[in-house]
Amino acid sequence: MLKLGIIGTNWITQQFVEAAEETKSFKLTRVYSRTEEKARNFADKFKADDIQTSTDLEEFFSNDDFDVVYIASPNSLHYAQSKMAIEHGKQVISEKPVTSNVYQLATLQEVAKQKGVFFFEAARQIHEPIFKKVQWYLEQNKAALSGATLSYMKYSSKYDAYLDAQNPNVFSPDFSGGALYDLGVYCVYDAVVLFGEPNHVEYDAEILSSGVDGSGSLTLKYDDFDVNIIVGKTKNSFMPSEIYFGKKTLLMNSAGDITKLQQSDEDKRLSPIPTTKSDNPMDSEAVEFARIINENNQTKYAELTRYARIVNRILEHARASAGIVFEADKDK
Repeated sequence: MLKLGIIGTNWITQQFVEAAEETKSFKLTRVYSRTEEKARNFADKFKADDIQTSTDLEEFFSNDDFDVVYIASPNSLHYAQSKMAIEHGKQVISEKPVTSNVYQLATLQEVAKQKGVFFFEAARQIHEPIFKKVQWYLEQNKAALSGATLSYMKYSSKYDAYLDAQNPNVFSPDFSGGALYDLGVYCVYDAVVLFGEPNHVEYDAEILSSGVDGSGSLTLKYDDFDVNIIVGKTKNSFMPSEIYFGKKTLLMNSAGDITKLQQSDEDKRLSPIPTTKSDNPMDSEAVEFARIINENNQTKYAELTRYARIVNRILEHARASAGIVFEADKDK
């Protein structure tokens, strides 16, 4: 079993570690946090005496008691922390978005290649069986494909703090925040894996006073159809996501967290599509990343690396079209 170190002690890190240990893909051995108290409190949740803690990044990465690091820090920190990890010979799984811009991604992918390590973007949903069912349905009906609408909007738990002028990371350009880079990345991954790279990208965004997007509508133009992506962190939406095949439609309850699939026939009658869904949505990616590392599966890794490049190009083009600038862009 691969030994795991983690950066970030929030709920998403706990969910990944639980998935990793439940599937016997990874075993948590070291926790990094800026404070010993937070690191130890997180480690104690897993009731193992051999989990070590660190509060210094250089010391953390210098330890040989873990092989793989999972990074779930604020977006703007992913680049520097991933680079340090790669330079220390660690395999890297970084939460999405893996970097703040295309320049950073290209740099890290090249350094990872030179060091001979894997560098993954944790786009969890594309590894789930329910997403594979969407791919299967598309393959069966691709001749009739005529477009899609992908929606992922959730009122952020941090938005009230933003309205109270507390400037949380997720709504700050200093931390590469905003709706597109938090929730929109899920939808863009869906589009890229299902339909490929678009010809044109345009983002009509609701720009907050901080300079990032609170919500927006992203259009991806392909040769024969468009994909419309609706994202937001300042409101809730219950709109399903849909893929169109002329008179027939595939319905997903959400583009970012698919739990239910339906299909409509030519008479607009809806019927469910049988699917499986784990209680922990990160199970499948944990298993897949471990498999690729253990098997040294360069073919699958190249596929995921290509997806990451396309997705991050789309995100950057979308930002440019909406006039969104991150602090991290100054280092390009």
